[in-house]
Amino acid sequence: MILRLTRLISIYLAALAFSGVSAPYAAAQSTDEDAHIAIENPADLSKEEASRIYKSLQKRMARGYDAAHLDLLMNYQNWPLFNDAPYISATHGQRYVNSYANRMAHNYGTLQEGEKLPVGSVLAKDSVTVTDEGNIHPGALFVMEKLPEGASPETADWRYIMVLPDGSMFGDTTGFRASAVAYCHDCHEAVADRDYTFFVPEDYIAGN
Repeated sequence: MILRLTRLISIYLAALAFSGVSAPYAAAQSTDEDAHIAIENPADLSKEEASRIYKSLQKRMARGYDAAHLDLLMNYQNWPLFNDAPYISATHGQRYVNSYANRMAHNYGTLQEGEKLPVGSVLAKDSVTVTDEGNIHPGALFVMEKLPEGASPETADWRYIMVLPDGSMFGDTTGFRASAVAYCHDCHEAVADRDYTFFVPEDYIAGN
């Protein structure tokens, strides 16, 4: 118990320290080319611990992603948030994520089998890497945009985008390095009956 408490305190202190580290170190963290790759040893955090760490990095993350200059993501952190705390997502590299959706995606939280989200719906998952060794830094931002019918038959009219923490584009299925993020739709085919969208784990659904 004491060892676990000590480890969690060190993780939290690292998060606080990160927000004030020197520019060269911050750049090294946020431009990590492997930021999208799954980590093997994610920390086991409570909701309160995960929320504190996310809040300590939230503004830095928003500034980093803004460098991508994607209008569809403007002020995404002010969109409806569907989870009550960051949760580990195995499909997003074992990182702690948050599930945001713009107001066009008004039925995202209640989507039933066979229903679809409206054209213009945008889902955004920002992420934070937290390892059991106390390493903490922003992860990639994962985005889905619902396109008009027939715009992208190979991805069921969904656009997938991955933005790295420094705002550089890892891939966009409608343009830059499309093949690099093609696997996103392969994964989402598992939830085709929910218009190819995963939802928040039941224990983390906001309001539950």
